[in-house]
Amino acid sequence: MSHDIAAEIRRLHSELPEGVRLVAVSKFHPAEAIREAYDAGQRLFGESRVNELLEKEAVLPSDIKWHFIGHLQTNKVRRLVGKVAMIESIDTERLLELVDAESRRAGVVTRVLMQVHVAREETKFGFSADELLDYFSRHAYRNLTNTHICGVMGMASNTDDTDRVRADFKAIADIFGEVHRICGDELCGFDVISMGMSGDWPIAVAEGSNLVRVGTAIFGERQYT
Repeated sequence: MSHDIAAEIRRLHSELPEGVRLVAVSKFHPAEAIREAYDAGQRLFGESRVNELLEKEAVLPSDIKWHFIGHLQTNKVRRLVGKVAMIESIDTERLLELVDAESRRAGVVTRVLMQVHVAREETKFGFSADELLDYFSRHAYRNLTNTHICGVMGMASNTDDTDRVRADFKAIADIFGEVHRICGDELCGFDVISMGMSGDWPIAVAEGSNLVRVGTAIFGERQYT
């Protein structure tokens, strides 16, 4: 491939501060491209469509940790549970309860992030800040049996205004901190802030992100199918 995937993986790993993990967003890219990144040492990959993730999971090394990062339709939950290391995009309480029920049925524990929506675009999914804080204030997570909430995920507004982007990331990190304040030590292992993509991850890391989702910078422009 003309795009040097291995070089980009090495560059990103050298630039990311200690304690910040990289999810290589491989959606719309072929298994061969993922294999190149894998051979360069990358193990975390992000996909946004269930069918595509399952097709790749079947033909790629078993030690890959798949993160589901797209909008998850309720009718696809059963197929996804047990196949992923993390679902980063829990955007409603109903979806969370369904993931928990399907995980219980499958005899697995599913690790998830709560997606919070702070960006200007109304098309994006996620809990509003008030909805998310209400969920934790009610301690509704106590009802979960087979789901581990590991933190939050969010996106900044799609804009070149870096001040706005920084403010969005700060808002997400502040919500994460507020959840900790509400729940105290009760939320064991609630320690992930997933934010930042190819164009804005350095700002996200500066505002507290410890998990970045980078696609284009690694794989080049997406190959839509």
